[in-house]
Amino acid sequence: MSTPIGFIGLGLMGKPMALNLRKHLFAVVVHSRSRGPVDALVAAGATAASSPADVARHSRIILTMLPDGPDVSSVLEGPDGIFSAMQPGTIIVDSSTIAPATARRLAAATAERGGALLDAPVSGGEIGAIDGTLTFMVGGDAAALEAVTPVLSAMGKPERIVHVGESGAGQICKACNQIVLAGTMTVVAEAIALARRSGVDPMKVRAALLGGFAQSRVLEVHGERMITGNYTPGFKGKLFRKDLGIALTALAERGVPALGSAVAAQLVHAQAAQGRGEEDYSALGDIVFKLAGL
Repeated sequence: MSTPIGFIGLGLMGKPMALNLRKHLFAVVVHSRSRGPVDALVAAGATAASSPADVARHSRIILTMLPDGPDVSSVLEGPDGIFSAMQPGTIIVDSSTIAPATARRLAAATAERGGALLDAPVSGGEIGAIDGTLTFMVGGDAAALEAVTPVLSAMGKPERIVHVGESGAGQICKACNQIVLAGTMTVVAEAIALARRSGVDPMKVRAALLGGFAQSRVLEVHGERMITGNYTPGFKGKLFRKDLGIALTALAERGVPALGSAVAAQLVHAQAAQGRGEEDYSALGDIVFKLAGL
């Protein structure tokens, strides 16, 4: 690339994503609210920027990985934001999980300034971010996606970079992803609770289920977390609660029944109410276990 790739937001997901860009020898200019991750990227050969605007002055491709819609809006539209210094032809790839309507609004605002914004939320968690195996669910202009595909391929498998549709479609896809995750984690927790209450080894039950039609990545990874009680965050419960809120709003707006999602959301709310929002989102399984008297 003739100019560095910009990266804003070096949290649990963003930091390993940016590091993978460096591992693939991309020049990278970074900005984040916390100095520690910035220093780690600088040690890996990246350049630190003083603000989102500073990133925009140096980059024609900018990735953002931020907690929520207001954060993305602030980074783009706020004082010293990307829009204040964005060059024509800039492509912004927002991998945050935000409301589809916000993604569409920001894409239109970017287009008015001569750029393109892709909503490109990811799936795969911290493990996928570290391993460079993320799935990108992309909404927006197909030509813009084609231009940034070599960059995204440094952070995710090329066959998992999926153009879902127009602006906002990536965020709808991510909402669908979180709905499936929430429902699956809920029933995996119930199955583990049944095994434990019955005096059957849940790890052996998990091993058997992984060999049949009940097999899933959730059972494989989060089932083991629930059994061992390892809730070190790969994705924090408080962020999953935010994501499910977006999903439930989308379901309601489109008149889709949300029976399973509503139940799963209550478990996520219960996890937060117990002050466990900083733990991994699979800790909702512990709520099911407590309800089962385990």
